[in-house]
Amino acid sequence: LPVAAAMRPRTLAATRIEDWVRDPYAVYAKSVLNLSRLDDVDADPDAADRGRLIHNAIDQFLRAVGNGPLLQVGGQTFGPVLARPDVRAFWWPRFRRAAAWFVATERVRRANATLAGSEVEGVREFAAPAGRFTVTARADRIDRLHGGGLAIVDYKTGAPPTKTDIETGFAPQLAIEAVIAEAGGFPGIAAEPAAELAIWVLNGLRDGGEVKNPGVDVPAVVTATLAGLERLIAAFDDPAMPYLSRPRPDHGPKFPDYDHLARVQEWSAGPGAGDGQ
Repeated sequence: LPVAAAMRPRTLAATRIEDWVRDPYAVYAKSVLNLSRLDDVDADPDAADRGRLIHNAIDQFLRAVGNGPLLQVGGQTFGPVLARPDVRAFWWPRFRRAAAWFVATERVRRANATLAGSEVEGVREFAAPAGRFTVTARADRIDRLHGGGLAIVDYKTGAPPTKTDIETGFAPQLAIEAVIAEAGGFPGIAAEPAAELAIWVLNGLRDGGEVKNPGVDVPAVVTATLAGLERLIAAFDDPAMPYLSRPRPDHGPKFPDYDHLARVQEWSAGPGAGDGQ
């Protein structure tokens, strides 16, 4: 059934834009039907929780360098969950290795860049057929390179996005943050072209971490992302535009919270499988 423009979201975060591309039905379920996943009662911390804890520890460390080593900050951030045997046995040793790698990498980084913002919220507004549309993002880190330009950095505790996914828009978060930054959408960070998109993998394995440069043409990717956002916003402002489930089955959502509602298992196994209907 058509969804009136007034019922469609007028604000989406960069992470939700990825759903818009990979699985529009997830946006429909969350932003139109207002359905959210319920966590299991007394569930053990999962990978997403680990990522949040590490992000929080690094953010507090960067905002208060000199007030304590990263391990001390991490111990305070992990707090009560350290009492869980699995966290103490597996998460904490990985965090120790990741913390050591991060501190060493940060020391080298400061010779070439100045931290402009950590865990900063940004917005950019777009003119659209149904009215103003706002795109938001929370950037893990933005640096101002001494050679000129901004570096948009994303911390990952899991698998990083591929070069192809970034270029084709299936992993748009970094590029969307650059689109916002280039328009001066992050408070306190003056507008400047993005010169680097980087992923710092903090999985605590081997050396503890790794800087991954996707190797994309940054200006081209940012330009394409801006144009793609404008097209996507205009397309979904049309009440006749459906919120299909997994329109491109090979690029489905990473965290499919709504597959059961979309009955993915049923339609993907029958005639016309893969058409998102």
